Amino acid sequence: MKQTINFYDFERAFINMGRENQFSYEAKKALFEYFEQYEESTGYEVELDVIALCCEYTEYDNISDFHCNYDHEDYPDVDSLYDYTEVIHFGDNSFIIQNF
Repeated sequence: MKQTINFYDFERAFINMGRENQFSYEAKKALFEYFEQYEESTGYEVELDVIALCCEYTEYDNISDFHCNYDHEDYPDVDSLYDYTEVIHFGDNSFIIQNF
């Protein structure tokens, strides 16, 4: 059985799982929009699993923040990430990646 949710429901799911601080409000909004577009373009319904999202995706404020976890030489800028993973931009320099 599937349930259609809106952004409020999406955000509440993070709160209910004790993961309200895992992503910023803007990042959660970007993730929600990303999955809505994915569903529309593929016809595949995505199951909301907050814990899986928290394990699979990471928010970064900028490329310098990203370089704390990944090598600077291999990934000098955000554009270099597109060959390795999904990148979801939001805000000025912020982005989310699917961990790899």
